[in-house]
Amino acid sequence: MTKVIQFLADSESKAFDLEHRRKIRFNIGKYNAAVQTGLTWYYDHELARERASYLKAKVINNLDQYLLEFERNFTERGGKVIWAQNAEEALYEIGKIMARRHARTVVKAKSMTTEEIHLNKFLEKNGIESVETDLGEYIVQLNGERPYHIVTPAMHLSKADIAAIFVKHLGIEHTDDAQKLVLTARHLLRDKYTSAEVGITGGNFLIADTGAVAVTENEGNARLSATFPRTHIAIVGIEKVIPTMQDLNLFWPLLSTSGTGQQVTVYNTIYTGPRQPLEKDGPEEMFVVLLDNGRTNLLAQPDKREALHCIRCGACLNVCPVYKNIGGHTYEATYSGPIGSVITPHLSGMAENKHLSYASSLCGACSSVCPVKINIHNILLKNRQQSVEEGHTEKEERIAIQLWMRTMKSRRLLNLLPAKAKNWVLMRMLSQVGWNKRRDALEVAPKSFNKLWKERQ
Repeated sequence: MTKVIQFLADSESKAFDLEHRRKIRFNIGKYNAAVQTGLTWYYDHELARERASYLKAKVINNLDQYLLEFERNFTERGGKVIWAQNAEEALYEIGKIMARRHARTVVKAKSMTTEEIHLNKFLEKNGIESVETDLGEYIVQLNGERPYHIVTPAMHLSKADIAAIFVKHLGIEHTDDAQKLVLTARHLLRDKYTSAEVGITGGNFLIADTGAVAVTENEGNARLSATFPRTHIAIVGIEKVIPTMQDLNLFWPLLSTSGTGQQVTVYNTIYTGPRQPLEKDGPEEMFVVLLDNGRTNLLAQPDKREALHCIRCGACLNVCPVYKNIGGHTYEATYSGPIGSVITPHLSGMAENKHLSYASSLCGACSSVCPVKINIHNILLKNRQQSVEEGHTEKEERIAIQLWMRTMKSRRLLNLLPAKAKNWVLMRMLSQVGWNKRRDALEVAPKSFNKLWKERQ
């Protein structure tokens, strides 16, 4: 089954799953309400968005310089940088580190880039236990699922669902007490931090002038994952660079307010490399894997490269009417929702993922809430244009559009077709896109306006 057929089937299933929609609307509703409250703390939110957009554009348009500046400053403090062109290179280098450390257990903080390269599957295949330490990630890992949402991996699950997962996989007694469920996970994870040989995190920002990785979180699990193990690996997309440490006072609040409605998240940590001689804790060695994995495909396209400005706040998912109806898993991609529909065709191939750019109402809500002002719905249109130009459309569709275009440009050809023939063509074309499935069929009038006008004369 092709990806597009699977997508359409899953979309229909989820859209008519009333219980699924109830959970998503409830959970997203809480986030949206918190965000509206959080925005009131800004004196001029629009000015903050403008500044963030300008800084990200400045970085992306000079990405090579900022990445080299980051590498130079990070390695000066004993850190090591690994440049990975794709997932295979990243996994190969990570595998070498694991082998050298004789790693048997890895504690991993929430990271979309590790999902992107399918790190957990790679480690499992090599006999290494990888434990997700973020509570939401831990829950979906127990349930054998991918993260549902960029920020909230278990957004699709209710408290009762989570309790059932813990009973099934951890053998605990059933409880509706959320505190007990959280404590269960906490007790199970504590020993993992101290016994793991390697800790893995992502990175929300790479700070060029300091050579540092900034990680933001609400649970403290990333801080524990990076501190206790002797080796810390941060896997970060190359687009995550910001120029200076001072820029965090702009980006940290924007990220947290847009994503969860907080002024800032609970834990905000800056890692500048391995433990220094006078420091009391931290890893003996630290690696930063700079992941390309298709990002330079976007960088090479000036009309679409602003998609690389994304700071992964998840705001566009929370306002998207399509996402709220079909859910995150339907996209079958690491990044779901509007921003996922924009970047996935470039990261994973336009031919296999072009359908995602059509999974949008083009209402523009995503663009209106983006904290770095990415014109998301406009790039979706450009993706559609690119897929047509590259010949990824079906042969029947191309023929139908050519015939339609020629006919619409010629009054004579249009008048040659009787109303019955026009209705047959219209029915065939609309049925191909599913119009007639739940809508009344459109019908051409027996007489065209042109014919009525001639008769009137």
